[in-house]
Order: sequence, then C-alpha cells, then structure tokens
Amino acid sequence: MAQSLCKIYLHVVFHVKNTSPVVKDEHLEQLHNYIGALVNTTGCQVLCVGGIDNHIHALLLFSRTETIAHVVEEMKRNSSRWIKTLSPYYENFAWQGGYGVFSVSQSQVDTVVKYIKNQAKHHKKQNFEEEYLEFLRLYKIDYDERYVFSD
Repeated sequence: MAQSLCKIYLHVVFHVKNTSPVVKDEHLEQLHNYIGALVNTTGCQVLCVGGIDNHIHALLLFSRTETIAHVVEEMKRNSSRWIKTLSPYYENFAWQGGYGVFSVSQSQVDTVVKYIKNQAKHHKKQNFEEEYLEFLRLYKIDYDERYVFSD
C-alpha cells in the first residue's frame, strides 16, 4: 500500500469581531488551551496557541486529511460557544468572519513558537492591525484593506 507523507506547518491568525467584547486577561490562557484542544480533535497537532485580548495565533502541524477551512471553523465556532459559558460579559462574543493562514518552514518553527509565546511583549510595540498587514505583505497576499478588518 502506498503511503502519503507530509509535514506542513500552518500559522493561523484571526481576531475578535469589532463589535465583540475582547478576551479578558484572566481568560486568555484557558482560551488558548481550549483552542489547542480543538485543533487536536481535528487530527492536526497544535504546537502553540497564543495572542492577546483581540486576536489569536496558532501554530499547528496540519493533517494530510483535513481542510484549512474545517480546522479554522472548528477553532472559531467551538471556542466562541465555550467562552460564552464563562461569563455574561461574553454574551455577544464573536470572532471575525475571516482569518489568515500562513505556511511555516521547518527551519522557522521554533522562531514562530517564540513569536506566538511573546505576543504581549510584541504588541507593546506594534498593534494587531499593523502586524496582520505586515504578514499579508510578507507573504505577498493580495488584499483589499477596506475588508481585511471588517466583520
């Protein structure tokens, strides 16, 4: 029997909807852990989840049998449902409709893990919007700035 071999690392980024409450600091670690567990249920393997109050970064080893859209849908849909159970504060919580996914080479995995783990420090120097647009430019992704951060 033929064997399909693949090792694809993906860096997933998505943000809180503009009309949504942001994630409180006291719930960030729980949320990151929950999202990591959701990734693992899809057959992908989470390497790191992080972010700050208004967005998420996740680095994962992608399953050869999954689709990006399904994995991100599972992350966003289920974490949104879960966070609403924590407090009435999150009653209107929602993630943005879109997301960004960027490929990561094996040689950059450790760098991306460090980057994700240091989000709080990183965002003292650069806001999420600047960071995200930088990713889009770096990966040469065509985009219309009017719609990148719209809900």
